[in-house]
Amino acid sequence: MKSLKKSISITLDYPVIEKIQKLADREDRSISSYINLVLRDHLEHLEAMKEK
Repeated sequence: MKSLKKSISITLDYPVIEKIQKLADREDRSISSYINLVLRDHLEHLEAMKEK
């Protein structure tokens, strides 16, 4: 069975990384998991806005 996830590499500004790390820690998530959650929510929001 193929994995539903793919590993990628991204470059982020240091202040962004610091903020994401704090937010991820607050939710007891990894940075990767937190970024995935935020991006998924953002994409869903864009789709909902498109349907209006």
